[in-house]
Amino acid sequence: MTDTPSLVRRTPWPESASRPVGTPIQPSVVYASPDPDTLDAQYDGQVAGYTYAREGHPNADVLARKIDAMEGAEGGIVLGSGMAAVTAVLMGVCKAGDHVLGGDQIYGRSLRLMREDLPRLSVATSVADPTDAAAFEAAIRPETRLILLEVVSNPTLRVADIAGIAALAKARGILLAIDNTFTTPRGFQPFAHGADIVIHSVTKILAGHSDATLGYVAARDPGLRKAIYDFAVTTGMTASPFDCWLAERGLYSFELRYDRAEQNAVALAAHLAGLPGITRVLYPTRADHPDHNRAINLLGTRGGHMVSFEIAGGREAANRLTRAAPNIAFAPTLGDIGTTLSHPASSSHRGLGAEGRAALGISEGFFRVSVGVEDIGLLCREFETAIAASQRR
Repeated sequence: MTDTPSLVRRTPWPESASRPVGTPIQPSVVYASPDPDTLDAQYDGQVAGYTYAREGHPNADVLARKIDAMEGAEGGIVLGSGMAAVTAVLMGVCKAGDHVLGGDQIYGRSLRLMREDLPRLSVATSVADPTDAAAFEAAIRPETRLILLEVVSNPTLRVADIAGIAALAKARGILLAIDNTFTTPRGFQPFAHGADIVIHSVTKILAGHSDATLGYVAARDPGLRKAIYDFAVTTGMTASPFDCWLAERGLYSFELRYDRAEQNAVALAAHLAGLPGITRVLYPTRADHPDHNRAINLLGTRGGHMVSFEIAGGREAANRLTRAAPNIAFAPTLGDIGTTLSHPASSSHRGLGAEGRAALGISEGFFRVSVGVEDIGLLCREFETAIAASQRR
C-alpha cells in the first residue's frame, strides 16, 4: 500500500515574499506551541503568542490596536459586545460592598445591570443627574468605587459635566469609566479629560454597518486592565474573529462616515426645528440645547451624529410617523451607515415605565435619530413627509 498524506494533518501556510494588503481572518480556536517551556513562556508574558481564542486572537488584537490609537490608549481589549465591555468593567473592578454611581440616562441595559444584577451580588448602585456635578457629589458614598458616565446621554442628548465629575472622582479616589460610544474618539477623548476607563460599543458607528457585534474597553492602569481582562476571559466574553475583521474594515472609512453623518445631523436638526408638529429638537451644539455652553466647551463643533426630536400627538402620531418613513429603518440601534430611527418608549427605555420615562423627558412622541451618510436633501424630504403624516388625524 502506498503511503498517502493524512488529510487531517494541517497544511502549512504557503510562504510568500509579498504580504496581503487586506487583514487575513484567523478563525482558529487553538494555537499549537512547540513545547511546554514555550507555552509557559507565553503565559508568563516572556514571549508573544496565542494559546486559546477565548484568551485572545489576532483579529481582536488588530482591531484593538486601531481603537487604542484613536483613544490614546494602550492594551485595549475587544469583547463580544458593548454590554460585555460594560459588564467586564463593573464585575472585574467591583466587589461585594462597593458602590457604583451612574448617570441617570446611561444606556438602558447598563441601567438594568446596575439596578437589578449588581445588587444581587452585593454591589450597591445609584444614579444621579450627570449634568450636575453637585448632584453627583451628594450621591457619592464612602464605599463608592466607580462612576459610570456617558458624555452625551441616550436618548435626550444631555451633556455631562465631565470636568466637574472627573475632579470629584480624582479628589475622592474613585474610578471614572466613560462610555464613549455616542461621541466616539473623533468627537471626544476621555483619557484626556480624567477618565480611568474607556468603553465602546464597537457595534455602533465604529464598525458602522450593522453587521458586527463587539465591545471595547481600555484602562489607564495595567492592574485594572488585568482585572477586566481576567473577568472577561473567565466568563467567555470572546469576540468573533469574523466580526473583528468586519469592524476593522469598517474603521477604514470611519472618519469619512462620521464627518458626513455629523454634517447631516446639523442640517437635519435645523430642518426639523422648522417643521409643524415638532415640539422640540435636541442636538448638543444648537443654541437652544439646554447644555449648549457645556457642549461647546467640551466638544467644540463636534456635536456628533445623533439627533432627538419630539412630535405632538403621542403614540398614535408616532405610529403614523414610522409607517410614513419606510426607507428610514425603524430599529433600536444606532451607528449604521444609513439613517435609523428609534422610539425609546417602545425600545431602549421601555423598562422604566411611563413615570420613569417622563422624569427623563421621554414621551410617546419622542424619537432618536442616528443620522447616516445619505444625501441630506433626501433625508430632509423623507422626514418632512413622515412628520406631516404623523400630524394628520
